[in-house]
Amino acid sequence: MTRYATIETSRGAMRAELYEKDAPKTVENFEKLANAGFYDGTKFHRVIKDFMVQGGDPYSKGGDAAKGPVGTGGPGYKIKCETQGNPRKHDVGALSMAHAGKDTGGSQFFIVLSEQNTRHLNGVHTVFGKVTEGVDIVPKIAQNDTITKVRVSGEAAGTKGT
Repeated sequence: MTRYATIETSRGAMRAELYEKDAPKTVENFEKLANAGFYDGTKFHRVIKDFMVQGGDPYSKGGDAAKGPVGTGGPGYKIKCETQGNPRKHDVGALSMAHAGKDTGGSQFFIVLSEQNTRHLNGVHTVFGKVTEGVDIVPKIAQNDTITKVRVSGEAAGTKGT
């Protein structure tokens, strides 16, 4: 069964195939957070043209959720990188785990806008999925656009839907 993430934003919805075989713990973590509503209402707090868009920081919700500077928040734990033996690259649309150093990821993720400008991230950040529908939305995302909802579901081979 293939896992898919539906990422609804203020710019439109995207669908990403998740690479459970290549990054099982990262996909498991993302799914747990997504289906618990962790990402709902967060913002794309870091947007760099021709590079990537980054979201998933709970501090970006503001109000009582802002327990520190935006860009430093997470779920309260860290996960290990899954780069060794992972053949996935930072192609356009790749979904990758953000971190502040090896094995410090948690909830923040980014979506690649340019393969050429992200090659140096291969083998450093865990690629755990790829936007397969709504890829045209990604370059339209602006700083502080909202992630309204993220959910992960599975599909049996040959079916489509969430």
